[in-house]
Amino acid sequence: MPRKSRVFASGLLVCCTTLALASGSFAADCAPRDLDFGQKAIGWVHQPLSKLKRDTVYTLVQEDGRTVLRGAADRAASLYVASLKPPQAMSAILSWRWKTDALVPGADNRKKELEDAPLRVLIAFDGDRSKLPEVEQKRFNRAKTLSGREPPYAVLMYIWSEQVAVGTVIPSVHTSQVKMLVVASGSGGLGQWQSLSRNVAEDYRRAYGADPGRLLGVAVMTDTDNTGAAATGLYADIRLECPGK
Repeated sequence: MPRKSRVFASGLLVCCTTLALASGSFAADCAPRDLDFGQKAIGWVHQPLSKLKRDTVYTLVQEDGRTVLRGAADRAASLYVASLKPPQAMSAILSWRWKTDALVPGADNRKKELEDAPLRVLIAFDGDRSKLPEVEQKRFNRAKTLSGREPPYAVLMYIWSEQVAVGTVIPSVHTSQVKMLVVASGSGGLGQWQSLSRNVAEDYRRAYGADPGRLLGVAVMTDTDNTGAAATGLYADIRLECPGK
């Protein structure tokens, strides 16, 4: 792998280390969690992706009497993250709302030079790193050295794509431990709030072919660093719920 890609792969894992800060006892069962952006106790924080990249600007705004998060990216990429303390049981349903007025022209997450999206919701998972291939273990070690923290075992991204069909799983071109799942595609629904709900364990099994570990954190990301475009996304009402409850 070229040096630039190695550095970016490490950076991609580093950017998610905040998601893996939760430690100690695990939640014994699935517990509903309201990850409202307006609640300071949730601990949402901005997380830069790389010192070499411009940051997406995240701001809390009011819309229809509710606090929502606005991500504005201009040739930029960074995350807004919340750790789960304690980590969540894997049998969760993740629901959220998001909105964008425009997609990123030409973006295609199957190609590293076009890997952008106006809306992304991410989940970080725990797991056994000793079972990863040597090349991935080296990436994890570089990420840990760069950040001083243990990165998550795996990351699942839900994205809105311009051209890839809903239901498509897109492996990251940088690391095998990041997978993208297209949950919205094309121009349908632009300018309107979209409500989504996903069974996290089922999506993880589809993307990785294995059972997931505990959920360590949730993040959002609006990014346009590869295409050099500008995009704005709104996020609201992120919640972890329990199947059958």
